[in-house]
Amino acid sequence: CPNNSAASADSSDKYSDLVPFSMTTPVTLNVGGHLYTTSLSTLQRYPDSMLGAMFRGDFPTTRDSQGNYFIDRDGTLFRYILNFLRTSELTLPVDFTETDLLRKEADFYQIEPLIQCLNDPKPLYPPDIFEQVVEVSSTRKLSKYSNPVAVIITQLTITTKVHGLLEGISNNFTKWNKHMMDTRDCQVSFTFGPCDYHQEVSLRVHLLEYIMKQGFTIRNTRVHHMSERANENTVEHHWTLCRPAHKVED
Repeated sequence: CPNNSAASADSSDKYSDLVPFSMTTPVTLNVGGHLYTTSLSTLQRYPDSMLGAMFRGDFPTTRDSQGNYFIDRDGTLFRYILNFLRTSELTLPVDFTETDLLRKEADFYQIEPLIQCLNDPKPLYPPDIFEQVVEVSSTRKLSKYSNPVAVIITQLTITTKVHGLLEGISNNFTKWNKHMMDTRDCQVSFTFGPCDYHQEVSLRVHLLEYIMKQGFTIRNTRVHHMSERANENTVEHHWTLCRPAHKVED
């Protein structure tokens, strides 16, 4: 039937920008210069929102030079937007001070449940609960002359005021080459190397798994690349993990 063929062509044009995406295919967005990767199903959790329309093909999309979907909005605040799409729960730091700005972002994306949460704020935790934070940073030096690229040395630093966590790390990660604990600065520092990529990844994975088994969840991550010399690159990873706790030091 000619009419059905025409309708099929129109539909194909409408969704062509999203092909070959399935609902679980990773999608990368550039929001104000910040890159976020998520699934199509997460972006379409609220079909009546702007993101739902955008990734349904009903709203024009823009790509950056790398082919990522570009949205000219606050990239830092978008992490809270995306986390809400993932969990349908609003979780903010206890010292969060940008509620008005986040409300404007929620209004722009037209996510009604999030708008309602921001208009009717509730305490994140009961009055006797606060957040414990642990920061994990990893500095890797990579040799360009190796194929695949070899990790020359890794410096891992864990900083937290949760002394029980530091003691647990001291007791469970004694096999690494150098291990120091500075209770004054509340930090544990590992120096690991020379090592290959798999050894370096193993250390980071086991360390983060151990911390998360203590009830911490990853709040955000960031990566920074820099070149020190012609034959070396330095890559810095940073993780912030949090957990709620009663106002009694462990």
